Amino acid sequence: MPQDLSLRTKINQETACFPWSELLKHFASGNVIAIDGELDLVEIAEAMATDATAIIQPLLTDGKIAKVTDAQALEWLEQNHQLWTVVVKPWILVQHRLDK
Repeated sequence: MPQDLSLRTKINQETACFPWSELLKHFASGNVIAIDGELDLVEIAEAMATDATAIIQPLLTDGKIAKVTDAQALEWLEQNHQLWTVVVKPWILVQHRLDK
């Protein structure tokens, strides 16, 4: 199995849905990154894990990848949102998908 496929498989298997309230301590530490709901969470996690700057940088510039803001955190907490999550150390990537 090619190494990139095994990494993608590993990331996919580690993806889970959590209530935002369970992620607050990580948010307080500044370790939570929001991924735009239109993006593929596993693909972005793989790009971050392999330092694929050519993929990540334009998304950072466009605001499609960013640290969770206080406003987002409050809204997610008030609405008890469930977020798709995956860890790419030292970050926890989260994604709120409207279609799920």
